[in-house]
Amino acid sequence: MSDFYPNVRPVAALKARVCIAQGRLGEALDWAREQGPSAHDDLKYLREFEHITLARVLLVRYRSDREERSMHDAMGLLERLLQAAEEARRMGSVIEILVLQALAHESQGDILSALVPLEHALTLAESEGYVRVFVDEGMPMAQLLSEAAARGITPDYTARLLAAFEAEEQKSADGSHLPSAQLLTEPLSQRESEVLRLISQGLSNREISERLFLAVITVKGHNRNIFRKLQVRRRTEAVARARELGLL
Repeated sequence: MSDFYPNVRPVAALKARVCIAQGRLGEALDWAREQGPSAHDDLKYLREFEHITLARVLLVRYRSDREERSMHDAMGLLERLLQAAEEARRMGSVIEILVLQALAHESQGDILSALVPLEHALTLAESEGYVRVFVDEGMPMAQLLSEAAARGITPDYTARLLAAFEAEEQKSADGSHLPSAQLLTEPLSQRESEVLRLISQGLSNREISERLFLAVITVKGHNRNIFRKLQVRRRTEAVARARELGLL
């Protein structure tokens, strides 16, 4: 089916990520078996999101059953994805891949090795103020950031991220946590959130249209909706506002 309806692919991968976040590993594994790419595919820009999602599935599977093959495939895939993203200067993807490499080493108990890609990710992310890309990874990342702080790695930025973790925990503890989308008068749709994420990675309208299999005019329409809902006028303002709200 996906050969005839290619836009199904990124949507299915996004659903797999939701399954991972909600602890539904079985459903994420079903996606990987039935619709997902292989860890050994030739890498293509248009399927980068799917391949990164596959790496996430493999890492979660390793945490669950300690299957060495899963870790081996994940690490090999992440290394190839990193090289491709760096060559194309897709910095948003580079940061996410480095974060996953750090978590892969952490899951094996190798903290020193984990700090190498984590420091690289922090160095790249600090100037842009990324928060969610770290906070959304949960306690394993919080522990790694604590280790980074103890070693003086990007101290100001690391402290800010740890404070964000503490704020999340406090919201959960007092029951006041609201999904980020509820902070907006009119929440972003799922598709608008996808477009916003790609905008934050520096992709042009045409590149976004190719990634999501949409017409360029449709992407421009999503841009207008995003700007209106975030109450901004341009891309850089949209990204900054989204980070303030924890949407990125």
